[in-house]
Amino acid sequence: MVEEDFHTPIYIIEPSMSQSRKKPILLPHRLSDDVLFDVLTRLPVKSLIRFRCVSKSWYSIITKPIFINTHLDEVKSLSNNNNNCNNGYLLCNPQPRYAWSSRDLCTVVCNSDHRLTEISRFFELPFHSARVVGFCNGIFCFAGEEQFIHRFWPILEIYLWNPSIRKFKMFKATPYTTPYVSVTLGLAYHSQKRDYKILRIGCFKEQPPVAEVYTLSSNSWRKFVVSVESLSPSGGSVTSIVGQSFLFFNGSLHSIAFIQGYKFILSFDVNDEKFREIILPQNYLDGLVLISEQLVVFKGCLALIVFVNTQDEYIEECHIWVMKEYGIVESWKVTKQIVPLGDVTSFFDCTKSGELLITAEIYPVQIYSFDPESLNVNYLSRDYEPKAYTANLMESLVLLNE
Repeated sequence: MVEEDFHTPIYIIEPSMSQSRKKPILLPHRLSDDVLFDVLTRLPVKSLIRFRCVSKSWYSIITKPIFINTHLDEVKSLSNNNNNCNNGYLLCNPQPRYAWSSRDLCTVVCNSDHRLTEISRFFELPFHSARVVGFCNGIFCFAGEEQFIHRFWPILEIYLWNPSIRKFKMFKATPYTTPYVSVTLGLAYHSQKRDYKILRIGCFKEQPPVAEVYTLSSNSWRKFVVSVESLSPSGGSVTSIVGQSFLFFNGSLHSIAFIQGYKFILSFDVNDEKFREIILPQNYLDGLVLISEQLVVFKGCLALIVFVNTQDEYIEECHIWVMKEYGIVESWKVTKQIVPLGDVTSFFDCTKSGELLITAEIYPVQIYSFDPESLNVNYLSRDYEPKAYTANLMESLVLLNE
């Protein structure tokens, strides 16, 4: 039963002053509001979920936005101090041994010895088949399967999910009424207002692109025009965006985009909601056949992972272009390596130590890591099909009040 008293007694174990007594003395203490708040912010999420039932006052403290934000700051600080304990985390579909699909999701830790260890599993989730849009401060964003009410009118279900508290929020995006070329989404954290935003950009054949931003605090969408000052010789609007998801880094969402035939990195600053251009490395595909390219965070920097074939010998190479100083085009530096994995693999993501995660396109899916410095290839697992990678799977109370 929930109590009314704010100052719920806290029993602190204190050793006796007498050396002859070995049992601790239990002394009841009533903590001040500030001390109680500070103590609670240092507790793990699972404990806080249980402690909501201690009293109405504790419930009120733990569910307040200021407490949720302060607790997140504590988690981030602790996470930064322990960031060398592993090589990141994967959100996966467990691959059943006697079936071709699974309704479950699990999280696995990438250990420094190249072993994967499952740390949690979630059963019968409603968005098990949805693609992952992003991860930020303990919450995942999923884009659900499109339900067509017309050939070009998709209704997109979007989910925000916090696995630590096992809560999710579902909402729908406005359907498009004209044929589209590409639709790209991204999840971001608005640090100035301590809020979360989802950016959705649709590019169309016969009209300018449309950008929409969903804000969690207001539970609403806002629409505005994509406007960016570009060095494109032809000018004009963005005609297409590469990929289905934006990369969130340095307070902005990023993706490779085109204005006609001109290619660049389109960035969206979450704080001021302005689009900007980041110039790609000059002539980085000269004399090469592009297989795939993807923006990633490589050892704390914005980077472009490019898989190419040489036109003469058809040898697959991996070019890692790293922007040492964010936004400074002259700071692009490249590392080129031959990838000794054959042609049956695809690049998935990059770990925080700089290893490339690569999956074999067979069933069951096999996961490898490739170190571009030592050229070592490590087999990780075939028990999981990866859906997303994050360097830090922090726990948080985000969505607790949703």
